[in-house]
Amino acid sequence: MDKKGFIKKYLDESIHCVELLKEQSEKIEKISNILQNAKNNGKKIFLFGNGGSGSTASHLVCDFAKFKKLKVFALTDNVPLITAWSNDENYDVVFKEQLRNLAEKDDVVIGISGSGKSKNIIEAVKFAKENGCITIGFAGFDGGTLKNVADECIVVKINNMQHSEDMHLIVGHLTALLLE
Repeated sequence: MDKKGFIKKYLDESIHCVELLKEQSEKIEKISNILQNAKNNGKKIFLFGNGGSGSTASHLVCDFAKFKKLKVFALTDNVPLITAWSNDENYDVVFKEQLRNLAEKDDVVIGISGSGKSKNIIEAVKFAKENGCITIGFAGFDGGTLKNVADECIVVKINNMQHSEDMHLIVGHLTALLLE
């Protein structure tokens, strides 16, 4: 396939993904309401992910904190702490252990996993839920375990990591706009 054909194919697939997101409009509205309630009640919001999903978490924290005045934190942004937990325990606990120190009842925890199968994301979401937090997942592919663990989960049902990550950012931006 030449570059022009590849570009067209990727963009056509992106349009298809947006159509799939439209089917989850009620869920996106519900997530927006959860975030609005957190803001109204002075609760904290924590986001985290690995790789591109970690970048999405950091990006959305910037948008939510700067423009929406939410108490929001990216657990991906403390690299020394992440590497300390990875070295001293294992990578599976890097987000869970941060939540243990920071999260309180009714705070909101958003785990982002392109596959929905990242063990450290699943462990952190389970921990948060067990400790009274409201949990949200952004997943791709078939949603993996994350769709079954989080209270609410947006699943981008396509088997492509880039499209999954693209759509997670769209959902985050849309959610931010809904908070206006």
